[in-house]
Amino acid sequence: MSKKRIGILTSGGDCAGLNATLRAVVHRAVGTYGWEVVGIRKATQGLMCRPPQVATFDLSSTRNLLTAGGTILGTTNKGNPFAFPMPDGSLCDRSHEIIEGYHLLGLDALIGIGGDGSLAILRRLAQQGNLNLVAIPKTIDNDLGSTERSVGFDTAVNIATEALDRLHFTAASHSRVMILEVMGRDAGHIALSAGIAGGADIILIPEIPYTIDTLCEAIQKLGRNFATVIVAEAVCTETGEKVTCTNRLGQCRLGGIGEYLADCITERIGAETRVTVLGHVQRGGIPSPLDRIIATAFGVEAVDLIAAEKYDHMVSWQNREVVHVPIAEAIAEYRAVSPTDTLVKAARGMGICLGDRPVTEQLVVPQPAMVSV
Repeated sequence: MSKKRIGILTSGGDCAGLNATLRAVVHRAVGTYGWEVVGIRKATQGLMCRPPQVATFDLSSTRNLLTAGGTILGTTNKGNPFAFPMPDGSLCDRSHEIIEGYHLLGLDALIGIGGDGSLAILRRLAQQGNLNLVAIPKTIDNDLGSTERSVGFDTAVNIATEALDRLHFTAASHSRVMILEVMGRDAGHIALSAGIAGGADIILIPEIPYTIDTLCEAIQKLGRNFATVIVAEAVCTETGEKVTCTNRLGQCRLGGIGEYLADCITERIGAETRVTVLGHVQRGGIPSPLDRIIATAFGVEAVDLIAAEKYDHMVSWQNREVVHVPIAEAIAEYRAVSPTDTLVKAARGMGICLGDRPVTEQLVVPQPAMVSV
């Protein structure tokens, strides 16, 4: 097999496990195939620079990457290259600069690590510039439809669960309702998983509408003077409005649903309520063992796809093994929490309130078969 020079970049929001993925790619590409691996700095922005901003990796340079949080390559979730914001306020198509940067580096293939938005942009660039692209899914939201797990999700759940564990004791000590607001741009996977693992009394996710009356009734029925609530940041108000906050620069971001709920609960039933916003803590820190395993398996498979010249595919975790699917298929299906999801059923079975009024399932008791004598 001819020696290849492959590039790798991390795009979109950071998360735990990105460096572990880079480590796996380098080990497989350099250690097994004898190829060269070039890390591209600041995602596609590194390919816009002249010369392109890169770092070359060998086995020795990955020694401490397995447990390192964030991404040593840097990343960005701003600046769509097809409509890139310029200093004068105009938008400019700079896609040709990225494509040119790929060819200037003499790359035979590119591994892109990102979520649905980043992978959609990378695939468009690949189609336009005839780039050999292989994708690896990473998102703490775990909302890519073609993979059961993405890099970063497990660590985010672990951190949210630990926060709930800690809040439980202070809630009991002070007889308070403690609300934990977690990330989840559009999906409630983090809140649902962490809420079950952390024994929350109430879990609110954007996929299941709620009422304040239902929440307050659930708190009052607990039979104790404290409660824990976990809510995804994308949950709307009771009437369906997004809750956002605007800083002094006029920038608007998701956030504030926890405070909204606290005010509503206090006003309705007089409970003393406190809010903890976990924020970017969920993205940072040492990756969990599972995220290290997933990242390693994905990195090895991505390099093997390049060896097989199987481009325009994303590696995926399905049925306890790594497979690959076309990128177009991977980003076409958005994976929100389904009301019939196994974890939704598990939460309801544990008596956890999801904010709605679910119809009680009728249990059908099987009748003994009639036997002819």
